[in-house]
Amino acid sequence: MISSVLPTYNRAPLSFVKGEGSWLVEADGRRFLDLGAGIAVNTLGHANPDLAAVLKAQADTLWHVSNLYTIPAQQALADKLVEETFADTCFFTNSGTEAAELAIKMARKYWFDKGQPERIEIITFDGCFHGRSSAAIAASGSEKMVKGFGPVLEGFVHLPFDDLDAVRAAVGDATAAIMIEPIQGEGGIRPLPDATLKGLREICDETGTLLILDEVQCGVARSGKLFAHEYAGITPDIMMVAKGIGGGFPLGAVLATEEAASGMVAGTHGSTYGGNPLGCAIGLKVMEITSDTAFLAEVNRKASLFSQGLEGLVAVYPDLFETVRGTGLMLGIKCKVAPAEIVAAGYDAGILTVPAADNVVRLLPALNIPDEDIAEALKRLDAAAQAVSQAKE
Repeated sequence: MISSVLPTYNRAPLSFVKGEGSWLVEADGRRFLDLGAGIAVNTLGHANPDLAAVLKAQADTLWHVSNLYTIPAQQALADKLVEETFADTCFFTNSGTEAAELAIKMARKYWFDKGQPERIEIITFDGCFHGRSSAAIAASGSEKMVKGFGPVLEGFVHLPFDDLDAVRAAVGDATAAIMIEPIQGEGGIRPLPDATLKGLREICDETGTLLILDEVQCGVARSGKLFAHEYAGITPDIMMVAKGIGGGFPLGAVLATEEAASGMVAGTHGSTYGGNPLGCAIGLKVMEITSDTAFLAEVNRKASLFSQGLEGLVAVYPDLFETVRGTGLMLGIKCKVAPAEIVAAGYDAGILTVPAADNVVRLLPALNIPDEDIAEALKRLDAAAQAVSQAKE
């Protein structure tokens, strides 16, 4: 008999009832150090008092009115995002998947309004993940994502990761946009080299193609910059944001230049819940905290501390681990064993990690994780690795 919750997840046998900073408490009282942060969502940890205070204050005032009316909290968050980024305008969603849908629509509508309706193709890359809607799975193109869900939406061109020559050859009269993650998350914590991102910007400038960046997982200070593309010194035309911007509250956004967004006039897109007062009040607080230069400096200091410890772990267990990769506190350990083995051993050691493609275990802690919790995380990861190593002897 099917469960009352649709069984689309392979869930771990854990049920958490409370969160405190970088820790989660299981129903039986066990404490787990959380290096997943809700898959890069809990930017400032669990039950963050600053975010809780904002949520409570807004909940006592106004929850929802719909986008039929002006929403002051939404305007304030949009103003903050425009102030801190390349963008001239924002549209708020509830998730990264919804942001991907709008980004794709925006790019195609742009060319339609320019009198070039044939420019519908979106170039994407191996290992990408842009969500699970019909358009987003078509964008990924992988058999795992699209099998059984046909017919697949047309208009996507899939290219190898980090191959500028392939991009130059693929861009043509039908190309609307290039869509890419500056750091692949689900694809295995694969940072795109700065030179490649600069090259993509140059190709877009030369051909008029729009550049869409998916910073759903790597954005909002996760990389050590407010947004990961800042390392390459370029800006996109359209950017998708979600996960960390809500600090645990469902919130996403599409940021765009005035030019790229020119086709999105009244009636072309909408959302019932997107940009509601609750989400935007929290999002504004998250942005105020994460955009601070001192906060970003601390993220990078903690990232260096954590990375050094992980490199030591790789050196101690060369039969299990190959390398550490990533940027900021978006880190991964490439494994020589199935990542699921490390994740499962972590449960026994009281630590939570997240598997990814390319044999990688993701480490996505809260960005304000204390140094003592980093030290404890390294101890527990060592215990997990030791258990896996001993099981193989």
